[in-house]
Amino acid sequence: MFLKVKNLVKNYSSEFPIIKDLSFSVEKGELISFLGESGSGKTTFLKCLAGLEKTNSGLIELNGKTLNDYNTFESPQKRKIGFVFQDYPLFPHLNLEQNITFNLEKKYEKNLDYILKLTGLKFLLERFPHELSGGEQQRACIARALIREPELLLLDEPFSNLDTTIKESMREEIYKIIKKTKTTTILVTHDINDALNISDRILIFKAGILQQYDSPVTMYCEPANCYCAEILGDMNKLFHKNDTYYVRPERVRVSKKKSKYKVHVEKCFFQGKEYKVKGKQNNETWHFFSKDPLEENKNVYVDFGEKDLIYFDPVCKNFFK
Repeated sequence: MFLKVKNLVKNYSSEFPIIKDLSFSVEKGELISFLGESGSGKTTFLKCLAGLEKTNSGLIELNGKTLNDYNTFESPQKRKIGFVFQDYPLFPHLNLEQNITFNLEKKYEKNLDYILKLTGLKFLLERFPHELSGGEQQRACIARALIREPELLLLDEPFSNLDTTIKESMREEIYKIIKKTKTTTILVTHDINDALNISDRILIFKAGILQQYDSPVTMYCEPANCYCAEILGDMNKLFHKNDTYYVRPERVRVSKKKSKYKVHVEKCFFQGKEYKVKGKQNNETWHFFSKDPLEENKNVYVDFGEKDLIYFDPVCKNFFK
């Protein structure tokens, strides 16, 4: 395993643990997304990996080297970990080239031309941060981290300050850069699309405990519990075979024939290539998609496959109330 975290514990007081017994591993070159509600400890965990916060107990091992255990604490500057913060902290009095190469060891200077080409910044070297767009500042921070050949790259909400119009393209650019350099990466994000679109695996975190760690497809289609299901998107509730089940909006299709499931259409939103529909099915709010617009305040029949149904134990079901 390239990155190994075992039985990690972090708290600021014994009454309020931030991370409880966290264990997982990452293969070299993987991009892992870390999801969880605000205040769940995602950024604290990144700081523990980087050595900016000390852990209470547990093991952190990177590329065969122990960074943390009961008698070891490797200092941040020796960890070979790059950290890109949410607010793109560039020095305002330095130009782009000076920001990227600030305090750079001589052995890494050879990487400058390659990194500049890779990040598309080669012709912006003389510009200062206030002369760069949000996307250019983001790429500058990525370049500053990658030029030092990190064994692990940590990204803390890197897309949150970008306009919606450029967010998707920047996300794809950063993904290509990370994959081309084969840099093992952990991305903290609150945006489900970030996690689903570019992750090799997703880790969902709640109340200091790992809830599920798997591929995006498995996480979405086979959530381990109700929290994982809810955080990854809408769920439609239905009564089937004398029990309660759930189905994802993407699995619901409009039927031209009568079916067991009739939905009263309340809203129909155009989303470019299709329409998102909101309606009521047996007094439950449902969401699904349609290629054609559906008339509001009218009934339509819908259907789905038996294999698309998701079941949770009775205790978990209360989460959706």
